[in-house]
Amino acid sequence: MGAHVIVLGNEKGGSGKSTTAFHLAVYLLSEGFRVATIDADSRQQTLTAYIRNRRAWAKEKALSVLHPTHFHLPQSRGDSVSKNKMMEFEMLRQAVTEVENDIDFLVIDTPGFDTHLTRLAHSLADTLITPLNDSLIDLDVIARLNPDTAEIIELSHYTRLVQRARKERLAIDGRSIDWVLVRNRLSTLSSRNMRLVQAGVENISARLGCRIADGIAERVIFRSLFPIGMTVFDSLDEDWLGGIPTMSFVSARQEYRRLVDALALPHDSQSGGGRRASLSATGGQLEHHLA
Repeated sequence: MGAHVIVLGNEKGGSGKSTTAFHLAVYLLSEGFRVATIDADSRQQTLTAYIRNRRAWAKEKALSVLHPTHFHLPQSRGDSVSKNKMMEFEMLRQAVTEVENDIDFLVIDTPGFDTHLTRLAHSLADTLITPLNDSLIDLDVIARLNPDTAEIIELSHYTRLVQRARKERLAIDGRSIDWVLVRNRLSTLSSRNMRLVQAGVENISARLGCRIADGIAERVIFRSLFPIGMTVFDSLDEDWLGGIPTMSFVSARQEYRRLVDALALPHDSQSGGGRRASLSATGGQLEHHLA
């Protein structure tokens, strides 16, 4: 029991949460781990669409590809807020209970806005990944910065959400959440904005106790991979990809491998064994605290 939980979180759309979630899931599968995925974004459902595309492409091309066990959690839309929260928690609990004894990693993709499911997912995280486009606009999701010095003026709503999740998690089972800010779409040109972003990220890391990792550049290859549900960790075979692999594909794979190394995920198949109670039991305690 005790699968390692990876949560992708950010209250800004277009940062690469779903793409990163799916690539991590496929990478872990390719390394021989047992993986389940949960899509908690009932509005966009990008991760679910990615997996659906993969299944359809594999069937059409008669390909033998790896698939995670996948769950999609729709948002409850009843008139009672308390009943909606109870229903959403029960959906999450059932999904976790179904797989927690049979997987090594659970990857959860969350929406770009605050929901009850978002808070529950964050509190379950062992590793929290927040992808950020490399700009001051995206850093504003974490903290409001002085535009001249990049010093922190005020923490954001999302950061306070994460701080609460870390506090609740520590109170429940004494474990900390490893929060990693992943800088995507890094600029190759030096500029004042680039220097301010770098200083801002470093100030945020020091203030909040989170880590920083370089992520993925803007690449057209991801727009080509999504419709067929493939990733840079899949085979380079032309039949799998639907075309001849490009240098962009190879470079993207190298970037993702460096990101995975920076995450420092557990390498043994008993990543959580003996370290805490089951996820469903921990989730029940978190539901009590977050009520």
